[in-house]
Amino acid sequence: MVLDEYCKGWALRYIREAEAEIEAARTSPNLTPTLIIEAMRKAQAAVYYSLGDPPSVERIVQENLHEEKKIKHPVLRRLVDLEKSIELVSNMPVSSADDALKDAAEIVKVASEMVALLTGENRKSS
Repeated sequence: MVLDEYCKGWALRYIREAEAEIEAARTSPNLTPTLIIEAMRKAQAAVYYSLGDPPSVERIVQENLHEEKKIKHPVLRRLVDLEKSIELVSNMPVSSADDALKDAAEIVKVASEMVALLTGENRKSS
């Protein structure tokens, strides 16, 4: 897969921002819910940019989001799982912020690994 520098740059920027927002959420309890959602959405955007065409990827994910049958393509299945996880965490009550933060941190970590794999950038994630 050939990834242009524009998409690669945005993917790396979004994943850095997602990691920074997870760290900020750990230290700013009042902002934790907002930062968690932002971090997950940015991690998702980073993965979409790593795949080269974010609008097309998003459209495909949305088309498959509520499919009853099991998605056979492993990458698409992970992208749909990512979207479902974000929706689930987005709907958690504020009292579940610690659990949401743990889930979000794991999502950002996995997204960071995907971005590193897809962009060829071997970087450390949080």
